[in-house]
Amino acid sequence: MTIEGADVAVVGGSIAGCATALAAHRAGAGRITLHERTAGLLADRGVGLVVHDARYAELAAAGYLDTAMPWAQLTTRRWYVRDGAAPLGRQIAVQPFPFRSYCWGPLWRELRQRLPQDTVFRPGTRVTAVGSDADGAVLRFDGGNGEGGGDGGGETAGGPRDRAGTGGRTERFDLVIGADGYRSVVRDAAFPGVRPDYAGYLAWRGTVPADRLAALDLPGLPSEPWAQEDCVYGVFPGGHVIIYRIPDGHGGRRANWVLYTAPPGGPAPGHDAPAGLPPGALTDALYAHLRYVTGELLPPYWGGLLELTDRQDLFLQPMYDYTAPRYAAGRLVLAGDAATVARPHTGGGAVKALQDAVALEAALRALPERPGALEAYGTERGRTGRSMVELGRRLGRAFVQDTPDWRTLDQAGLEAAWAAADGSGAFGGRELKEAGPAGKEAEPAGKGARPAGPGR
Repeated sequence: MTIEGADVAVVGGSIAGCATALAAHRAGAGRITLHERTAGLLADRGVGLVVHDARYAELAAAGYLDTAMPWAQLTTRRWYVRDGAAPLGRQIAVQPFPFRSYCWGPLWRELRQRLPQDTVFRPGTRVTAVGSDADGAVLRFDGGNGEGGGDGGGETAGGPRDRAGTGGRTERFDLVIGADGYRSVVRDAAFPGVRPDYAGYLAWRGTVPADRLAALDLPGLPSEPWAQEDCVYGVFPGGHVIIYRIPDGHGGRRANWVLYTAPPGGPAPGHDAPAGLPPGALTDALYAHLRYVTGELLPPYWGGLLELTDRQDLFLQPMYDYTAPRYAAGRLVLAGDAATVARPHTGGGAVKALQDAVALEAALRALPERPGALEAYGTERGRTGRSMVELGRRLGRAFVQDTPDWRTLDQAGLEAAWAAADGSGAFGGRELKEAGPAGKEAEPAGKGARPAGPGR
């Protein structure tokens, strides 16, 4: 196939979906349609993510990130363990932390605005099945409307655009990119029967407006308890919390946090369990367990910070592991969490999704000269995905499932524990390489990439 003028569907409209749609556009695709099952506003998602400085430089050179996207610089990681009534706890280690922090919603909005004006975005559209042959791929849509249904309308990057109804119908495309998360219907079509594995614990997430932190007026608290550039790891038996500031998209800051620990009993989630509990749906038992961790296991200041997040704004995410055998199968291509689900401990989930887009763009451009370029993309990115899954498992075992006695650790002990878990040095994501021909070393990203932006 050739990408020039091709009709491309992207299943999934989040960060990975927008980035891969941009990749298809820059490689020369004709019509691009994004199908997003969520009917709500993705731009309202307020959780944080980080991008390693070195990975940012690569992605900026490739044209997928830039300084116009709201971000905050982080430089230092500080590890704290509870120490009686000491408000911050006892600092056991300090490490460099060269990362940029982002808020999911504003970053998604910036990526979507970089799509060409004629890109069609269909929210509330559920793809129920995918088929493919040598000449293309077919999507089948749910017949309902609203959340998960879709009426087949849509809007372009610049505003609404009418389209023929797709409810209960099929639609054919030259290429389908699956960026539809860990329950990907595209992946199920490419590699049926393969399912993510539950890791045995959960992530609680929340944010707090920066101006609310003044409410944490504890005895003995330093006048400046938390530097702007610090990322805090608060550790306790059976888990840890990570806290850092993110831009709110409106010129201010929020404290973003994610806490990892096992749930208080009950059956383990399976593949058919909810992907997560959205804000406002946290059960009483899970909320009580969170309050136990914040009140009894974390240092008072950091536990109090988590408690400033209103219950209705908390949400829960089960941890899963998965990577597809390959990222490409005929006219079906995978990217982001549809291809690989690595635990967020890696600090590289968003990075890997954006790297997938860069590598996919290079592969699509190379198709006229190298018909096997998509297969090479699938093999190379699959290798990276597997390494990130293994990193997430090692970090999860070391800092959640089999935690050390944190009270006995000092700087040297913490650094040894971290080095043992991150033996490959891949925390924050691996160096970006474009998908090259099988058996040939790939070139660093950024060479020959066209700048992002609307229009062709």
